[in-house]
Amino acid sequence: MRHLALALIAISALPPQVVFAQMDHHHGHGMHHAQPERTKDPAPTHSGTHHHHAHGMGPAGSTYDLRFIDGMVEHHTGALRMSEYVFNIGAPGVGALANSIWDEQAREIKAMRQWRKAWYPDAPVYPVALRPDGDPNSMADLVRMSPEVIAGMRMSGTKPTRDNRVQWFLEGMIEHHGGALQMAHEARKNSTNPTILRLAREIIVAQRKEIIDLRKMLQSEGMNKSDYYKFDGLFTL
Repeated sequence: MRHLALALIAISALPPQVVFAQMDHHHGHGMHHAQPERTKDPAPTHSGTHHHHAHGMGPAGSTYDLRFIDGMVEHHTGALRMSEYVFNIGAPGVGALANSIWDEQAREIKAMRQWRKAWYPDAPVYPVALRPDGDPNSMADLVRMSPEVIAGMRMSGTKPTRDNRVQWFLEGMIEHHGGALQMAHEARKNSTNPTILRLAREIIVAQRKEIIDLRKMLQSEGMNKSDYYKFDGLFTL
């Protein structure tokens, strides 16, 4: 997925000269110009296991792609924050995987923000969700995404300690990727936009592979729980 954002942008409605002027080239892991900053959100001081949250963005309709973009941007932001805890970990390749996840998802965030600006120029600047019993075809029925929903999307309910951060990251990223798989399958049902459909497909392909890699890393540490396999039913396209 290194070049996923570029491939997706090429088929989006944005003028290529605008997009490519703003997209910088990949230079290995590390900071990127004009990309989300690697700064941690405030997090609870307790540590513990991650909890999976519902990741649905509501029914199909003319506002669905906007709701999906906003939800997926928040979800990806959670992956950035989780990855930052383990950048300097060597064995069993955790730090390298964390850097790869950060780079890929930061690029997708940037691409989705470009699509949002092009497709929904009159949308609120804040992330939106559909109000209860709202009309999925009405911009007037969109409300600001609540802090609770944002926290659920980011899955930011726990903070690791130095001693448990490897297991916290590996197990938490399986949960996090599982949420992305759910969102991607929902998008494949609810969206008719070819760019969103392509993104959803690429998320499924990439994140099922990463879940398998995460499991292997956990197994190398002597851990192999049944929970690690609970999203396998979402691997198919």
